[in-house]
Amino acid sequence: MFRLLLLLIIIVPALEIAVLILSGNVLGVWPTILLIIATGVLGAWLAKKEGLQALRLAQLQTQQGQLPSGVILDGICILVGGVVLLTPGFITDAIGFFLLVPATRTIAKGFLLKLFNQMIKNGNFVIMTRK
Repeated sequence: MFRLLLLLIIIVPALEIAVLILSGNVLGVWPTILLIIATGVLGAWLAKKEGLQALRLAQLQTQQGQLPSGVILDGICILVGGVVLLTPGFITDAIGFFLLVPATRTIAKGFLLKLFNQMIKNGNFVIMTRK
């Protein structure tokens, strides 16, 4: 897992720089900068909107005595999506919007659920309950 994270820390910024240089050559420097700022502002607005909606849904489910497990996965996706949208670059912006848009977020939630179940099955993730 550490090797994968290290690889991502090295490869993603290198790819982002390459895409930014290519964009600067094709679109120009100022349009590229404005596009980066616009995606950051739009991403922050979308993250706030989706985050507040997930929070309201979690509160509603908790008041009704339900466990908000799906909403928790939504919250994780919204948090990660918002953070990567604030980093400059088009690749991270695409990933951020993928995690923030509800229609595509379901794909990420399915992946996270499968990952968590696999971690629990392998004993890497322990669930503790209070009685």
